[in-house]
Formats: sequence, structure tokens, C-alpha cells
Amino acid sequence: MSHLDDEKKAGVYDGSPSPSPSIKKNGANVVETENEDLQEVSELQSKDTLHRGLKARQVRPISMIALGGAVGTGLIIGSGTALQRGGPLGILIGYSFVGLVCYCCMIALGEMAAWLPHKKGFSGYATRFVDPAVGFALGWNYLLKYLIVTPNNINAAGVVIRYWTSSVHMAIWMSIFIVFIFVINLLGVRVFGELEFWFSSLKVLTLIGLLFMSIIIDLGGNPHHDRIGFRYWNPPDGPMGTYLEKKIGGEGALSRFLGFWAVMVNALFAYIGTELIGVTVGEAQNPRKNIPTAIRRTFWRILVFYVGGVFCVGLTVPSRNKELFSATQQKTGAAASPFVVAASLVGIKALPGLINACILIFVLSAANSDLYIGTRTLYALAIEGKAPSIFRRVNRWGVPLPALILCTVFCSLSYLNVAAGTAKVFGYFVNLVSTFGAITWMCIAVCHIRFMKVLKYHGIDRKTLPYMAPFQPYGSWFALIATAIITFFKGFDTLVGGFNRANFITSYIGLPTFFVCWAGYKLIKRTKVIPIDQVDLFTGKRVIDEEEEHFLAEEALKPPRTFLQRLWDGM
Repeated sequence: MSHLDDEKKAGVYDGSPSPSPSIKKNGANVVETENEDLQEVSELQSKDTLHRGLKARQVRPISMIALGGAVGTGLIIGSGTALQRGGPLGILIGYSFVGLVCYCCMIALGEMAAWLPHKKGFSGYATRFVDPAVGFALGWNYLLKYLIVTPNNINAAGVVIRYWTSSVHMAIWMSIFIVFIFVINLLGVRVFGELEFWFSSLKVLTLIGLLFMSIIIDLGGNPHHDRIGFRYWNPPDGPMGTYLEKKIGGEGALSRFLGFWAVMVNALFAYIGTELIGVTVGEAQNPRKNIPTAIRRTFWRILVFYVGGVFCVGLTVPSRNKELFSATQQKTGAAASPFVVAASLVGIKALPGLINACILIFVLSAANSDLYIGTRTLYALAIEGKAPSIFRRVNRWGVPLPALILCTVFCSLSYLNVAAGTAKVFGYFVNLVSTFGAITWMCIAVCHIRFMKVLKYHGIDRKTLPYMAPFQPYGSWFALIATAIITFFKGFDTLVGGFNRANFITSYIGLPTFFVCWAGYKLIKRTKVIPIDQVDLFTGKRVIDEEEEHFLAEEALKPPRTFLQRLWDGM
């Protein structure tokens, strides 16, 4: 059944070449302006817009870009801090729980994006389904996240590079990395997508290799021939870790709970970035097929790479090992990753250097993806009139050049670590990014809850959608409530044993920032929460349907793909 048939079933498609100015159902008006559809057509026909350049062969870049942006410092480096605080069991439970929250957000986003894969990102869904003020606040919140997370990954690259040398000044390395990711993003979405696919493919292979390495080390396949098993799950290293025990007067149940809660906060930071699938859909060909594919793969990547990764770390590294990277310690180089520590502890001398080289590619890949998403988020705000119009300009390759330049300028925040120390700056960035990301997840859940209500109002069966998210509506409510609780208590350690002003501010400043953006836009524009009977589900959808039908018709004229090609596409 085509998507036009869905509109006919809902009583909103009249068969005319352009949509009617208003659509009525049960006596209520569903506003769908002709001018907005014409604007969508003009954007698609114009050279001054983003290009759907992520090809059908590049189904993978949609999910691979998400993997490239998400699997970075949080898992590869930050999991060392989580292991110290939560212990092997705490880190496993914490990452599994937040992984479930992440998956519920992703399936909710996938259902909306498959229905309407527009080029306006998350803020476009919030503007349509909830309130334009929420769309404005969410758009700027998400932009702020990527203005921070990109220099955070540059900062992490600086940590890793010091494994080999500290003779070259850190600022020089920062400058090289910034220029590198700027040039890649400048070359256009096709070049970016291809390079990011290979970066992320290497990341996948490396992660698989690290998992196998950890299992082999644990089973005794190491130079010491030491079968570790679950040794580090026993006291004093496990099964649960402790946190802030000196400030609360001992290693009791409270310190173990605080350690576990610290893992939840760390895991939130590690998973943030998977939602950027919702931004890439504007440049993906055949998005209604590719988006569900990417969402389904997200589940397995969460299970294998995140949950499997921290499980292996808990098996091979004692939680009280002093070499682990922690935000309260000035450790760099080989101590940047628990996987490197695991190889070092059993006397494997050649692997740490190789692993660090792979980790360097990890964080540069993440920085590359982050700069791409930050640029597209600013562009999306501009085309909605929520950012200066200069940022909607694109060059002949479809790259929003003014937006790219501004986002690249913010990469200079990475130079802060020269003065404040790498570990301290890393901690500040983690606090900021996790708050901005958590707000994004909550807004996605709210948008999806509203989306489902509007579908029900129009009598549209969710089974007819291009992708139907499972576990709904409970999944979105679970994601909303769980993320809100973690966010509210994420800065608990700033209040224990004395007030830590810098960490408190960086942990919570995202919340008033979002509120100020929301309230300011609401007061100036006099917006209101959109009533269910006036939520616009269809403007621009027909244009995307026709664009997709044209693409599928072109694909049908191509010769059939071989078995090996189909297998490669399915990876």
C-alpha cells in the first residue's frame, strides 16, 4: 500500500495535484497550507538545499553515521570511569538499562522519521506535533550539544595521541584534527558518507576485535596463561563498586548505590548520539526503507557493542586499577581506555599501541560525524526561520558552508584543555553533553506520544505505517520518565561532601537554557500547544512520496545486484 493510499484512507487526500488549503475531520480543521507544500517543492528543486546524497548502497551510512557519532569517548574511554565507580556488575546493569531507554527513543524516532523524513531534524517534529516554541528550544538545545561534543572528541583525540609523544604541543594536534574534519565535511555529503562508512566499518571491526581479545584474555589466552574468569567480580574489585566513600563515611550500601547511579549518568553520555539518525534522513535516499533498517540494527549494536563491551571490560580489568581514566585524575595516553589497560595488565606489549591507533580513529570519526550533524542542525533551524538566514546557504555540493564554518569555530573550545587539564575538561564536556542529549531524548518521546495521538484521531492504523515502533505507547513513556529521573539526579556528586560549583553548573545549565529558549520564543511569538485536531501530519509528505517513487523507479531500471553485493549492503 502506498503512502498516498494512507492519506486517502484517512480522508485527507483529494486526488488533486496540490493539497487543499484545509482538511476537515469530525468538524475540526487540520491546517495544511498550499504555500508550505509549494515551499517543499521549491526546496527539492533548488540547488540551494541539502542533497539526498547518501545512496542506496549507503543504507549503512545512516546507521553507520549514528554508530560513528555514538561509539566514541563514552564507551571507549569513559567506560573506565564507570567501571571504577560501579564495579563490573554495576556497569553491566547500568549500560543495559540505559541501552533499553536509548532503544525506546530510537524506535519512537524511527516511526516519525519513516512517516515524514523531512530535512528539518528533531525541531521540525516538535514544531509540527507539539508547539513551535518546543521546536525552537529543541533545535537550539541540539545545536548546543554538537557545538560541545565535537571539541570533546577533539579533546579525547588529544588524550590518545599523547600515548606516542608529548613533545609536540597539544594545541598543534588540536589544530590538525580540526582542519581534518572540516575538510571532510566541506567535500559534500557523498564524500562524507563514503569516508564515514569506512571509518565506521573500521570501528565495527575494531570493536569486534576488542571483544574477542577480551574474551581470549579472560579465558587464559594471554602471555601469563592466567585464566581470569570472574575473578574481578569478587571483592575487593566487585561485584559492585563504590563512589564518594570518603565523603559519606565508608564503603556501605550508600556508596555502592552512588557508584551505580554514577554509571547511569556515564552510560547516558555514552549512548547519546544514536539519535542522529533523525538528522541524516534529510539526505538519505529511499529513507522509508533505510530508516527502519537502521533502527533495527541499532538494537543489535547496543546489545553487542555497548553491553557486550562493558561486560568484557568488567571481566578483564579490576575496577580498582589506578591506570583507569577518571575525571578526577590527570591520566593520559595508554590509560585513556580500559581495553588498553586490559592488554597491558597481562603483558601484551604490542597491542596497546595498535589499540590506541584504532581509538584515535574512533574519536576522529565521532568528531567528524558530530561536526556534520551540528552543521545540519543549524541549517534546519535557519530554513525554519529560527536562526539567521545566512545559515541556510549551501554551496554547489549541497554543504551549508556558513553553518559549517560556525560549528568549526566552536571546535576551538578543545584548546581549553591546555590550561585546565585534559581530564577536567573531559568531565565538564561530559556533563554538558549528557544534559543536552537527555533533553533531546525527552523531547523525542514527547513528540512521539503526540504523534500517536494524532494518528489515532485521524483513524490511521499504525500497522499501515512504513515503520511501526514496538512496545508503544509504553516505550515512549518509559523513555521519557527514565531519562527525566537520570537527568534530574545526574549532578548528585556535586552536592556530596561540599559544593562543587563548576561541576554543578555544567551538569544542569542545559535545563535553564532550554527553558529560556522555550519561554522566550513563546512570549515573542505567542505560540500555544497545538490542539490534537490541528496537528499537521501531511504537509510536504506528498512531495517526499513522489520523490521516493521517482527514486524507486530509477532503481528498478538498474540491473539486479549480485549475491555478494546484497550481502555487503546488508552488513
